[in-house]
Amino acid sequence: MSHDGRVLVRVEKLKKHFPITRGFLISRQVGAVKAVDGVSFDIHEGETLGLVGESGCGKSTTGRAILQLHKPTAGRVFFEDIDLTSLKAEELRVLRPKMQMIFQDPYSSLNPRHTVLKIVGEPMVINGYGDNHKIKERVYDLLDMVGLKRMHANRFPHEFSGGQRQRIGIARALALNPRFIVCDEPISALDVSIQAQVVNLLEDLQKELGLTYLFIAHDLSMVRHISHRVAVMYLGKVVELADRQTLFEDPLHPYTQALISAVPVPDPKIERQRIQIILEGEVPSPANPPSGCVFSTRCPLVKDICSQVEPEYREARPDHYVSCHLVDSDLGSSKIIS
Repeated sequence: MSHDGRVLVRVEKLKKHFPITRGFLISRQVGAVKAVDGVSFDIHEGETLGLVGESGCGKSTTGRAILQLHKPTAGRVFFEDIDLTSLKAEELRVLRPKMQMIFQDPYSSLNPRHTVLKIVGEPMVINGYGDNHKIKERVYDLLDMVGLKRMHANRFPHEFSGGQRQRIGIARALALNPRFIVCDEPISALDVSIQAQVVNLLEDLQKELGLTYLFIAHDLSMVRHISHRVAVMYLGKVVELADRQTLFEDPLHPYTQALISAVPVPDPKIERQRIQIILEGEVPSPANPPSGCVFSTRCPLVKDICSQVEPEYREARPDHYVSCHLVDSDLGSSKIIS
């Protein structure tokens, strides 16, 4: 692993619940959507932590809550040992240049009325980076860095392809020399032929600038390529976390095993012999999650205790965390596939 082991971001029991209200003149809260419900993990300096899971499991909300774009309902987020959740708005504003985000949709995250020069240079203008000449030179350097030409600075977003727009978004995220970047599914809206180019660019920038990433995605093969460690989310909770080799070769949680079994193998002989796990039923609503283990309604190995007691998120093996009653217990093995 390329990181030096120092923890840059620490997330402790993070929760983000969105209220459900009813009423016309006087609205009252009648429930809550538990988008993120008690998530904990560390991100080391220079590391890429992959965050995977089905759509709607809370991945993007987790990323936004870490950056305080969504105010967490509970829990704490530390950046460089500073508790972001306890900071006032002005104190948080001072730290924001060190934490940036690359958004999912390059078509809606760029202002169509602004040129590339203004889009990439705006963070520097807001933070008083320097005069117009200095900002323009910095924008040119950033465009060179992400593989665009300087002549592109005076063009508008509609004149670029999806991959080029995402490069503009990456340049904007790099404008203030951040240390930590949340990549919120940065390749999901791009053509497959372009995805590898963008991921390779992110890797090159990480090596060159010493960046730390939280890489949110649902493409497991791409996550395996770019990540040092991988966290698996289901219904607002992290159910397993391990380094990428361990997670893909020896997953412990039944949900992780099901996800990995769905990834095709480019060898016809191996693919024919592989067992694919088909999960039955629908993902429960985050407004009314099941009692006990959140995966108990779809787990093929479910036991009585699973629907009664919430499993502890613990270190089952060295640096391998899992939330499952069936791992190393007297109830049996959690292995579905060999």
